[in-house]
Amino acid sequence: MARDAFRMPREGDFIAIKSYKHDGHLHRTWKDTMVLKTSENSLIGINNHTLVTEDDNRKWVTHEPAIVWFHRKYWFNVIAMIRKDGISYYSNLATPFVLDKEALKYIDYDLDIKVTPKGNKILLDADEYIDHANLWGYPQDTKDILEAHVKILKKMIEEKRGPFSDNYADLWYSRYLSILEAQDSITAPYQGKQKPKQF
Repeated sequence: MARDAFRMPREGDFIAIKSYKHDGHLHRTWKDTMVLKTSENSLIGINNHTLVTEDDNRKWVTHEPAIVWFHRKYWFNVIAMIRKDGISYYSNLATPFVLDKEALKYIDYDLDIKVTPKGNKILLDADEYIDHANLWGYPQDTKDILEAHVKILKKMIEEKRGPFSDNYADLWYSRYLSILEAQDSITAPYQGKQKPKQF
């Protein structure tokens, strides 16, 4: 095997996440997302005090732990934000992810669905979607796929499946704390990365 061959990230590894727009420009970058689980079709990770860089080079740090869910068959990804008043979900309509040595990558297609801790569903950025569809000429087949996956996403939310299931965020946040505890028990020096802060 070639020395530089790509290896799938493992539990406890850190990866970057890069979001692009339809015209190819880099939209947003998350510097260090800890991987919690990978499978053939999905990746689950966590952001906690993670550095985020916007396309205009503004930088900010995430304030609360957020479990991120990506899938190779769905045109959306899901962020479960763990807050003191409950779990808030933020779902981005986007292409299925690809993963290489540089980062996990996807194309963001503007539309978002937010779910509040009380279960209220809010569709966001519809105007931005229309503007960008006109500006960049979204193909009709892409728009059809996005429309279909909005319906799939809404049904998943209503049925509390996958990342919207009742114990999903608690389960993966507990797993994250277990990984931190295991890393703390290792006597060897930490591999040059700043350890994530606990919530």
